[in-house]
Amino acid sequence: MKHNEEKIDNYFDQSVMDYKEGTAYLQKTLPYVTEHYMSFTDACFKSGALDKKQKQLIALGISIFAQDAYCIIYHTKGAVENDATEQDIAETIGVSTALGGGAAFAQGVTLAIDTFHHYKKEE
Repeated sequence: MKHNEEKIDNYFDQSVMDYKEGTAYLQKTLPYVTEHYMSFTDACFKSGALDKKQKQLIALGISIFAQDAYCIIYHTKGAVENDATEQDIAETIGVSTALGGGAAFAQGVTLAIDTFHHYKKEE
């Protein structure tokens, strides 16, 4: 896979760019699958009984539990973009670690918190 020639100066934005590049690659290789997956996930994150912030926080908690670094960054960024506070992120980490133990705690107190601070300062 060809990487973007543009150099991004931080780990968080670079990780988001890597995800987008991987998605674009798969879109060329498996357009039908990618189109339907993206359509499905877009529908899942639309406001309904739960608003977009709540859905991003749920996704973040699951990402922390699953120890999925790309999703931790992506959904922390999504939570910030939907007005999540540091307390929202902290409580999401707490719930996730109640189920996921030490490994979830480690992902939450490092990657999720660092991503929150990175994107919050950009606002």
